[in-house]
Amino acid sequence: MTTGSSWKGVDLFGSGPHRFYLGRRGFLVLPDDSSAIPTPNMVDYGSLEWEVVIVGRLVSPTESGLWVLRDAIQASLDAKGLGTLVDLNGRSWTNLFFSRIEWAERTDRGRKVSIGYTAKFHKFNGV
Repeated sequence: MTTGSSWKGVDLFGSGPHRFYLGRRGFLVLPDDSSAIPTPNMVDYGSLEWEVVIVGRLVSPTESGLWVLRDAIQASLDAKGLGTLVDLNGRSWTNLFFSRIEWAERTDRGRKVSIGYTAKFHKFNGV
């Protein structure tokens, strides 16, 4: 079953194709350097904080419409705070922080106007 994606209940990315992927998962494990003599022992410093990433393309019939989409994403980023991110299949992640939007270096123009992006959402440990 395919549904629409959303951030804090708003469809910011649905104007064009987009996909979700998960960043690294696991634990921070480093060599034990607590003594002057090197050992083969490793120390677990705890779980890594992780990211959910959306890579996609905003699409609009007009240049001004594309700017409306971009401005809505920027306003959501500027609003800060934790929220729920829902992917295209209805999978949700709660208590994420919208940490970054990276725009492609050019806007493509044809029958429609579009721009690529990468959006990053961060999950803080303990939240």
